[in-house]
Amino acid sequence: MAELIKKAANIEPVFVEEKLLPPWKEAWISFYKNRLALAGLGIVGFFIMIAILAPIIAPYSFKEQVLTDRMLPPSSDHWFGTDDFGRDIFSRIVYGARISLWVGFFSVLGSVVFGTILGIVAGYYGRWIDSLISRIFDIMLAFPSILLAIAVVAILGPSLQNALIAIAVINIPNFGRLVRSKVLSVKQEEYIMAARAVGMKDTRILFRHILPNSISPVIVQATLAIATSIIEAAALGFLGMGAQAPTPEWGKMLADSKNYITQAPWTLFFPGIAIMLTVLGFNLMGDGLRDVLDPKMKN
Repeated sequence: MAELIKKAANIEPVFVEEKLLPPWKEAWISFYKNRLALAGLGIVGFFIMIAILAPIIAPYSFKEQVLTDRMLPPSSDHWFGTDDFGRDIFSRIVYGARISLWVGFFSVLGSVVFGTILGIVAGYYGRWIDSLISRIFDIMLAFPSILLAIAVVAILGPSLQNALIAIAVINIPNFGRLVRSKVLSVKQEEYIMAARAVGMKDTRILFRHILPNSISPVIVQATLAIATSIIEAAALGFLGMGAQAPTPEWGKMLADSKNYITQAPWTLFFPGIAIMLTVLGFNLMGDGLRDVLDPKMKN
């Protein structure tokens, strides 16, 4: 017994070193565990592939008119049927994916860039600059978003590019206020005060320390805003203030087919399903990113 105690006393403790994963890999593992988020990523990836491969996938040109084939129901020749000009709806939806994703991505990119810059400036410098920028945001948010977008397009003129600009403008306050609130909390951290104390320039503090620590909620909001932008682009197209004929924009396709809802319901059904699935994909993916990047959502 004494020998066993002596041997046990001579045993050195073994420490198991825990391997730390890179932040991006840990975030991907958390995202991968969310099945709904993966489904959203799959839907978004599917439409992106359709947009990239549109010339290969589409059996017809999106603007090819065959008047003898007007209002044909779905068949082996025309999977989604044809519209009132005899154009293949499947081909137009495939090419329409390019337009909707292009508007969604680039309008949100513009909103993120300008909203982030204004939010950082307002939150970091404060005082009259903060008051001025915040009041501009408040005025813009006082109007319904679609009404403000219509006003911008009415000034610039109806076109797809002007619709993109209008959607970018109306979303700037959302990102600006989000970044401003984050900057107000980050700039009170001790490492920011230390950077100021050693004489570091404001531009370096803003873009090297404050911006990287404020970007997570912006990524989540941007993903969700893409879905909103696609809906807003479709709404402007439906009202005739977005894409113009013969551009195969999904909202414009709905507007062109609204008079044939009883005669040819497939002309509205398939563009509507495309809009719904795309928006659903971005919303599911955005919810998954929020769960991963928001510390409050982590268990």
